[in-house]
Amino acid sequence: MTTGRIVIIGAGQAGASAAMKLRALGHRGPLVMVGDETAPPYQRPPLSKKYLLGEMAMDRLLLRPEAFWAEQQIDLRLGQPVLSINRSAQEVRLGDDVLRYDTLVLATGAEPRRVPAAIGGDLPGVHVVRRVADIDALAPEMTPGRRLLVVGGGYIGLEAAAVARKLGLEVTVIEAAPRILGRVAAPETADFIRALHRRHEVEIIEGVGLDRLLGDTRLTGARLADGRQIAASLAVVGIGVEPSAGLAAAAGLPVAGGVVVDAFGRTADPAIWAAGDCTLLPFRGHQLRLESVQNAIDQAEAVAANILGAARPYHPKPWFWSDQYDLKLQIAGLNLGHDRVVIRPGPTPSHWYFAGDTLLAVDALGDARAYMIGKRLIEAGRSPDPAMLADPAMDLKSLL
Repeated sequence: MTTGRIVIIGAGQAGASAAMKLRALGHRGPLVMVGDETAPPYQRPPLSKKYLLGEMAMDRLLLRPEAFWAEQQIDLRLGQPVLSINRSAQEVRLGDDVLRYDTLVLATGAEPRRVPAAIGGDLPGVHVVRRVADIDALAPEMTPGRRLLVVGGGYIGLEAAAVARKLGLEVTVIEAAPRILGRVAAPETADFIRALHRRHEVEIIEGVGLDRLLGDTRLTGARLADGRQIAASLAVVGIGVEPSAGLAAAAGLPVAGGVVVDAFGRTADPAIWAAGDCTLLPFRGHQLRLESVQNAIDQAEAVAANILGAARPYHPKPWFWSDQYDLKLQIAGLNLGHDRVVIRPGPTPSHWYFAGDTLLAVDALGDARAYMIGKRLIEAGRSPDPAMLADPAMDLKSLL
């Protein structure tokens, strides 16, 4: 068990989870967590939902009260971007300050992709959704009657569209791919979500990319790749994220669409570990990134235990969720490599992904029971008969 100084770069969900777990497991040495935001560690999922709607105050977003970190003797340094890592000296540089480490944890997260400035991405009125400062800038503009353009038909963009309709804005979503949710969900799930948004009078344009955002001193609209022009007074860009792996790359660590880690969360440098959205981790013979709160927590806690000598590989149990109007979409597992989707019909259907006879994942659309049962089956490595799933008369609980 280490008693040396552990430095964590990143004060988001993964960084905070690692710090808390290190203390809970008995690390009594110096523990420093460095964040580039001025706010203490907070939850991100409510930002694009309840916080944007004004239904949740900042103090309710906090993962722990501010006093907690001092009580746990966690040296929390906020508003201090890390400039570089010196692996040979085992130091990180923060402006004029230098921190020495015995063990370093990278929990740097990810940053939203932006529309290039050359095509209007830096116009006032163009927003991304990732940090509390992003929402604080966006929220005052979300006023009834205005026209919102959402660039990107993934979960973030569609959640923003749903919130905007609740607030009384006119909304257009554009998606360059042939359909919304193309990277993350089956056509059946996308069809259900599309119909839901159209019932709420959201215009969805698929298969057409953005040519440029329009405006001189402020956003006034967009021109699409097919020449159409759309009026808009503000825009939310939801075209995915990029892992914040620049520090790792500059320090000479392997980076390949994320900081490369082994099954224990260790990088190529035995003194440096990584967790959360910034990492590329092994899963079922693949190397991938899992962008989810649950992975950030679970992987960070596994890394904390392994730093202290547990030597246990991390086996992700992916699950995700998205709120769209009054519908909660819950996803268990990963549909990577599926070759068919079994639909369990009902007022709120569920979609079950199989590779051959093996259950990989389930999308539960407002059906918490299907989600919980699917999650338990996947985690137990059990695969039900697809024909039974498709029979609405069959009680799902009998599968357990």
